[in-house]
Amino acid sequence: MLELLRGLRVVADPIALDAARWVGTEVTVLRFAPDDALAIGATGVDLADVHAIVEPDAGFSGAWLPLGAVARHIEWPLPPERPALAQGAIAGVPAKVFLPDGSAGAGTGAGAGDVLLLTATAYADELMDRLR
Repeated sequence: MLELLRGLRVVADPIALDAARWVGTEVTVLRFAPDDALAIGATGVDLADVHAIVEPDAGFSGAWLPLGAVARHIEWPLPPERPALAQGAIAGVPAKVFLPDGSAGAGTGAGAGDVLLLTATAYADELMDRLR
């Protein structure tokens, strides 16, 4: 079951995002683009960009799942480097998969070899139905 992911969506200068200090426990930062990040679990951020856009975000749902359970529904190559965020159709649904470096996901209930599967909340039920 995919759960609603709450955090902060931040659009800012890439260098400022690189140096950001996130407030919250168990924060997982996903960089959608050099200047765009979703910080799951973040409740605040210290950021050196006066023009940054920082807003609460609850538009994604996700779950930590074994890589094999997700990979068999992907028809494109996963990036070999870690950590990595990849996106495309997963079981025919627009989705993203975060491949941690081993330290990410600690304390989230993620096991060794797990990845974070996420999609827009509007697609969450459809994605889970197709993964079965």
